[in-house]
Amino acid sequence: MPAQHEAPDFTMDILITGSIAYDYLMRFPGRFREAIVLDALDRISLSFLVEDMTRHYGGVAANIAYGVALLGGRPRLMGTAGRDFDEYRQRLEQVGVDTSTVIELTDVFTATFFASTDLDNNQIANFYAGAMGRAGEYGIFDVTDRAPDLVVVSPNAPQAMTRLVDEAYEHNIPVFYDPSQQTPRMDGDTLRHGLMRSTYLAVNEYEWELIAQKTGLQMTEVLERGTTIFITRGKRGADIYHGAERVSIPAFEGVEIADPTGGGDAFRAGVLRGIQHSWPWEIVGQLGTLSATYAIEANGTQNHQFTLPDFVTRFRQHFADGGLLDSWLVTAKANETTDPGDHR
Repeated sequence: MPAQHEAPDFTMDILITGSIAYDYLMRFPGRFREAIVLDALDRISLSFLVEDMTRHYGGVAANIAYGVALLGGRPRLMGTAGRDFDEYRQRLEQVGVDTSTVIELTDVFTATFFASTDLDNNQIANFYAGAMGRAGEYGIFDVTDRAPDLVVVSPNAPQAMTRLVDEAYEHNIPVFYDPSQQTPRMDGDTLRHGLMRSTYLAVNEYEWELIAQKTGLQMTEVLERGTTIFITRGKRGADIYHGAERVSIPAFEGVEIADPTGGGDAFRAGVLRGIQHSWPWEIVGQLGTLSATYAIEANGTQNHQFTLPDFVTRFRQHFADGGLLDSWLVTAKANETTDPGDHR
């Protein structure tokens, strides 16, 4: 993994809040259905011998922060982690994430996802909330005296998401609202509350339809209050809605998808880097699309890597940036001069 960069870009101070987790993924070399006795479901007791297991670093906030750091930023990460966080902290700091605002709780473990998948791609999973279950006990100014320029509120304990939105709103800090996986769980009033206090909203197309259904809000109502909406559409790319403007961003073609998990988080990372620079919406969306492409080409949500020069080269093979990304090449060159082990 690249060493932490020595000359980070502090264009805008972003605090990324949300989940921090470990993912344990196992493969069962058989079929779950062959072990299930339909007439005995009321006394089920099953154990499966898996043939392999991998551990991945995850959690939406950590995934987004990782992506922002790969793109040359120095985001601050805020979330609750457990007594097993030391190794994860070191890894995030090494890539360029500021973890000084992570709350480490020593009496619980970090949130953990356990999943076993069989030959038919059926899955049996468990999620241990652990430290994440206590995220609602902490606000922004419990972990820092320095107000950020932008707060990302991504999936977390629902009460934590509401608290963070309200705190940022009360202190006139713009909010990048990303309810994503928590959208089905949250009621319409909670979603409306968060959305109407946000400067940006990032969701996929299904999540937007669910939000509209639960809240009764039309897109025009949200846009009229000044919120910019990012809607990802899988293979059909993404759309950015800003006022009366709609910017459509195509997906990269001919991509070999290894694992779609984490693509949305990487898209948000690219978008955030564009917002940090106040670049045109088209460039912002294109950065998100390429960042997502790197993520889905690798297994796991934080296993993709690239150098800034490689990213810029690939970007320019598909899009025109008018020289805006030259500043990233300067940053990468400065990092190489400062630290020979860092090639971002």
